Amino acid sequence: MEVHSPAQKGEAELVAMLREVALSLASPDDADEFSAPFARFGDARVVLLGEASHGTSEFYRARAAITRRLIEDHGFNIVAVEADWPDASRVDRYVRHRPGGQYDEHVFARFPTWMWRNRQFARFVEWLRYRNDALPVERQVEFRGLDVYSLRNSIAEVLNYLAKADPEAAALARRRYGCLSPFQVEPQWYGRAVLMGERDPCEDAVATQLEELLQRRLDKADDEDLFDATRNAKVVQAAEQYYRLMFRGSTQSWNMRDTHMFETLQSVLDARGPQAKIVVWAHNSHIGDASATEMGWEGQHNIGQLCKQAYGDACVTIGFGTDHGTVAAADDWDEPVQFKTILPSRQGSFESLFHQAGQSPSLTHLHASPKLRQALSEPRLERAIGVVYRPDTELQSHYFKARLLDQFDAYVWFDQTTAVTPLPTDPPHGTPETFPFGL
Repeated sequence: MEVHSPAQKGEAELVAMLREVALSLASPDDADEFSAPFARFGDARVVLLGEASHGTSEFYRARAAITRRLIEDHGFNIVAVEADWPDASRVDRYVRHRPGGQYDEHVFARFPTWMWRNRQFARFVEWLRYRNDALPVERQVEFRGLDVYSLRNSIAEVLNYLAKADPEAAALARRRYGCLSPFQVEPQWYGRAVLMGERDPCEDAVATQLEELLQRRLDKADDEDLFDATRNAKVVQAAEQYYRLMFRGSTQSWNMRDTHMFETLQSVLDARGPQAKIVVWAHNSHIGDASATEMGWEGQHNIGQLCKQAYGDACVTIGFGTDHGTVAAADDWDEPVQFKTILPSRQGSFESLFHQAGQSPSLTHLHASPKLRQALSEPRLERAIGVVYRPDTELQSHYFKARLLDQFDAYVWFDQTTAVTPLPTDPPHGTPETFPFGL
């Protein structure tokens, strides 16, 4: 007679509960059928869609299908992603048929290029462009980038705007940003120079430039080019702070980055007005409430936590997970993309539970029953794969503890997944500005 320990019995009961409450989904390639169960989230103002890795085809296709449903049936009019503002602005112009728009090999060309230059995401961009073409400007869906890394490109965008709008102001901005000029190619060395006392910080100059553009917006609130320039000036200010904090510790720089992404989310909502509704695509580590994870217990916060605090029940967080398959990722920073095999999930992890439940693809409402809520409130291991994947040290490099119940409102499961298909890019020179983080 086989004897099971209490822990094994508890896990078996949890697997049975997950099997019972998980809602089977169609393939994400059947966008209408796959996305139908997500209509229940249509009353939210903010829907955050995660991913367990930056290089998984199913996650992109699923988010595209869900986002289409929210746009077409529930009035969502902003899509924002974990990407740089200047590149996303060019895509926004492309999908809204405005001058200067593009989605080609020059956009999202910095490491990790495959995150937003892949065939799966390209199909969504083309769908968004096609849909917007038939709509008046006020009803078109805009596309935004939330991230903080585009120091060099954001400086260039501010100067380009002012060169056309006010050449004298452009000359003054060029002098202010001159403090950062030696570090635009490798901005991480700015933080090191300040920390070592080799360079005075540039924070006053970049803050003054941002304030000047904000004052201009008071008179031209409807000027989209000015709004774009102002957001780029905000990125410059945030990047200056980020690279100074980078050498002081990962917690401070992480918090600064996610605070910037949250404030950018708020700014695009405010600019769109009271009818604005936004869908966000970012890694699980950004959109799941950090206070329910090991990172939060160590003092870090993220977009999901800040959104929950700001919007309450009007914010929905949906995590994504997988057990095994392939993923597009690199061995290390600024190295070529590879197609790697994802190891089967570790015993006792949340991924292992969903794998044993055997429902794939599926959607699980994590608050479906009191018993499930109680079972999922216990901390377990959870996996996070960024742009770097190291199978040889997977436990140390990619697993952390979390309470899934408090981290997400719902969870989308694909048992086996495949890598995204990268598109050609025109890579720039210089160290990737995303160093040293990959989520």
